[in-house]
Amino acid sequence: MNRNEKFVVTLNREFGSGGHAIGEELARRLGVKLIDKQILKEVSRKFNITPQEAERIEEQRPSWLDDFTQFYQSFMSMNEYAVEARDITSRQLFTAQAIAMKNIAAQESCVVIGRCGFDVFKDHTNCLKLFIHAPMDVRIKRISEKYGVDEKKAKELIQDNDYTRQLYTRTFTRKEWYDVRNYDLALDVADFGIKGAVDFLMQLIG
Repeated sequence: MNRNEKFVVTLNREFGSGGHAIGEELARRLGVKLIDKQILKEVSRKFNITPQEAERIEEQRPSWLDDFTQFYQSFMSMNEYAVEARDITSRQLFTAQAIAMKNIAAQESCVVIGRCGFDVFKDHTNCLKLFIHAPMDVRIKRISEKYGVDEKKAKELIQDNDYTRQLYTRTFTRKEWYDVRNYDLALDVADFGIKGAVDFLMQLIG
């Protein structure tokens, strides 16, 4: 990755690995924009719906009818008038997010957390694709402390969130979230911690 030109770092992560915090600190040190779930707020404004409605739509798996008809409307035409949340499909929302992220990346360097960034930017010529993971016991401890829950509940949260991310990735990219071929680097951060992981990645990026 060449830092002298506009670049993109995509970061997918297991729930509880500290990946979001790593992405935030990496963006700060690189001095570039961070793109995460806030992109939903930007997209929801374009569709004239609330961020909460956008999140609900995003969680819906596309039906065969969505794929077949594409709702006969392109994303651009959706910008021309107000629509109701019930008229928007999760696939249209995903496409809108991808377009928004690409538009940002065309203007400036950025770090993208989640959002299937590895696939959205698969053809980007100056992109580093990362996957952050950690052992289950490390993740359970982190989630227990962060959310004030016991180990059993923490494990349930981890399993639920990991499954959702796998399904989201499979649905919109037809790729597997855990397939290391999607990434340039899969990093176990258990022995690094947040700061150590960012230090390592900054050395890697150069």
